[in-house]
Amino acid sequence: MIKSILKLTMSLGFIALAPQQASAEQNRNCAPREAVVERLASTYGESRQSIGLGERGMVIETFASADTGTWTITVTTPNGLTCLVASGQSWEELAEALPPQGNDA
Repeated sequence: MIKSILKLTMSLGFIALAPQQASAEQNRNCAPREAVVERLASTYGESRQSIGLGERGMVIETFASADTGTWTITVTTPNGLTCLVASGQSWEELAEALPPQGNDA
């Protein structure tokens, strides 16, 4: 059951990102991936912290900097165009344990 809830939560997250990604393209917050990665590194000191595969072959990545505390979520389309989806401050890396199995609470 927990796995089903996790999959549902992730699916809903990707669905929520899709309109934001389309909006980002309309707002011109997109560029070739190499340029975006370079800009995040040089301007904010951010490096890739996580990666996942979304719908229609889109790659979702989180970039962050422990030094500056900034973070950015990007979506890269199969054609290599990367769009900024969200960004913020106060990045913290967590390593939380899963709840014990058999406890559906």
